[in-house]
Amino acid sequence: MGKPLFFEILEKPATSCIMAICSAIWFYIQKKNIGYSQVGLSYETAADGHFWRIITSAFSHISILHLVFNMSALWSLGVVEQSGHLGLGVAYYLQYTLVLVLLSGLLVLGMYHVLIQRFKIEYFRRVTAVGYSCVVFGWMTILSVKQPSSKLDLFGVLSLPISFAPFESLIFTSIIVPQASFLGHLSGIIVGYSIAWGLIHGMNNYWAISMLCWTGVVFISSLKRSGAWDLSFLEIEPVTDPSLPSVRIIGSGTGRTLQMSTIPLGGVELV
Repeated sequence: MGKPLFFEILEKPATSCIMAICSAIWFYIQKKNIGYSQVGLSYETAADGHFWRIITSAFSHISILHLVFNMSALWSLGVVEQSGHLGLGVAYYLQYTLVLVLLSGLLVLGMYHVLIQRFKIEYFRRVTAVGYSCVVFGWMTILSVKQPSSKLDLFGVLSLPISFAPFESLIFTSIIVPQASFLGHLSGIIVGYSIAWGLIHGMNNYWAISMLCWTGVVFISSLKRSGAWDLSFLEIEPVTDPSLPSVRIIGSGTGRTLQMSTIPLGGVELV
């Protein structure tokens, strides 16, 4: 008999949390009747400054089949958390999951840019990518290099050799889910090989936390600027004090003069 589910969850804490987050987001999307175009990533929306979609698109799933496929594969890939002896483990899993989410999303946009600007294929201007597949394919690729003898179980009935799983899954997904993003999955594979071969390396807790903080700053900033959600509570009110003198520079010919005034010329923002 296998281990009880409770003990498997304890052995894969990061994987279990990510699966719970993706499932909760899927439930919220269904309950609120949110369309994929509202949370997905496209070249057009990114060009408008909607950089927050790199994050929301990764954790959102519109189709239950897509969610089940990704979560089933992700659960099997949770073996990365249990492979500390191979230099992997929970910390490695979390650090490079962040890298996979960000870089695969940026790589997808880069591919769209080349196809649109260089090859004039306007279709990719509005095509929208949604789902955790980029990260799943990235971990498949990393595991195929780090532990080629492993197996990838899908739906509990299909077992694939991990060494061929990235490309087998790429073909399999394209067949059963025609709307699946080929470029999105391919970007995950490319970033995965870059990590596994050491082209992207050096991640530790410091860099991961720093990257996470900057991601949060860009996420909130772009979310506020795009006006997708009301973030008026983040507004900084201008504060003026008429009792404080202001300084202005007056140009006179080729010279400049400083002039003090007790009348405020404009708002002073205290950050």
